[in-house]
Amino acid sequence: MEFNPVVISVITLCILCLLKINVLFSLMISAIVAGILAHMPISKIMELFISGMGQNSETALSYILLGTLAASMTHTGLTEILSYKISDFIKDNKYLLLFVLTIISVMSQNLIPVHIAFIPILIPPLIPLMNKLKIDRRLIACCLVFGLKAPYIAIPAGFGLIFQGLIADNLTQNGIPVSKMSIWHYNWILGFAMLISLFIAIFITYKNPREYVDKSILMTENNPKNIKLNKQHYITLFGAFATLIIQLISGSLPLGALIGLGIIFGFRAISHKNMDFLINEGVGLMGYISFVMLVCAGYAFVIQQTGGIEDMLNFIIPYVVHSKILATLAMLLTGLLITMGIGSSFGTIPILAVLFVPLSLKLGLSVPSIIIILSAAAALGDAGSPVSETTLGPTAGLNVDNQHNHIKDTCIPTFMHFNLALIIAAVIAVIYFK
Repeated sequence: MEFNPVVISVITLCILCLLKINVLFSLMISAIVAGILAHMPISKIMELFISGMGQNSETALSYILLGTLAASMTHTGLTEILSYKISDFIKDNKYLLLFVLTIISVMSQNLIPVHIAFIPILIPPLIPLMNKLKIDRRLIACCLVFGLKAPYIAIPAGFGLIFQGLIADNLTQNGIPVSKMSIWHYNWILGFAMLISLFIAIFITYKNPREYVDKSILMTENNPKNIKLNKQHYITLFGAFATLIIQLISGSLPLGALIGLGIIFGFRAISHKNMDFLINEGVGLMGYISFVMLVCAGYAFVIQQTGGIEDMLNFIIPYVVHSKILATLAMLLTGLLITMGIGSSFGTIPILAVLFVPLSLKLGLSVPSIIIILSAAAALGDAGSPVSETTLGPTAGLNVDNQHNHIKDTCIPTFMHFNLALIIAAVIAVIYFK
């Protein structure tokens, strides 16, 4: 077990990221480490790595299109107006700002599913206000990560529909038939636990003021505070809502984003001549994170092929098979380790379902317990992973003036708050749903 390729590889990944090695290089090096420990030739490792990258192609395409949608909102001036309106509305109320940012983050998952694309656009203009209020940016990171993570766990819409659909499909494929719309009936417990942890972050952990150097981040030379919404803005909003509706109907986020952009360009909220510019801006906005997601899929495929996940569980099972609580903790920690490495809770679900369902049935766990364990185990690590878009997004917005460290100020705070909350909630749920 001490030379398990998955364990050593994930530890390597975390150490490299802590040493500020670029995430892409860290993933590639860690994949090679896993392959070598599994006695694979280097040519085979790279072949698996490259072939596995295609598994996240839909996610990468979605991010590029959503980045273009977010860039369109910026081009029409909608996000600038929104930022100034928020600043004017907030005035000097720190808690109101935290509430508004959390709600916007929640909406980005379910109501207007642009995911993290709103962060690099909306957050930088609000940095001077945050500095003025002396808000600890670690707290802002917690608010944003809560809004990016809790909704897909607990709310069956937008990205939540995708996540919960994957839970239902993979349980059904492994012999536990459940419907997609039944998942939230149990997963709300996990969302509630994250909410409690968010309150702890707000009122206890990061309640003290923190000083930052005000580097005067400006949006434009024109102050749009008093500008009212016009036809362009309403068309853009309609396009964003259309993105949500089409995605819910078709189950395809890229299709929804494509139609939303079609409405924006078709009704000339933005001139056709600016189309290439906006797509390039969308790629610039989300391209790096999209490519990280592709590389994460390659890394995930390599560690799957090493057989290390199965070996890890086989090592653990004899010690926990007689205790539901210990077995639950073992499954949760396995999910945490995998998701920390690959950075995708969605991509972790198929890996865990194959391993967890037989063990859960052997232990006699109830269906609600199995749903909660699989959901929590997949989501664990999404907050806190240095390669997850859930942490990369907030850092992209909060570090525009180089005063917010990705690991120390985003990954570690969100890891401590939300992963511990999910573990505690899942264990309590297993005790309750006997």
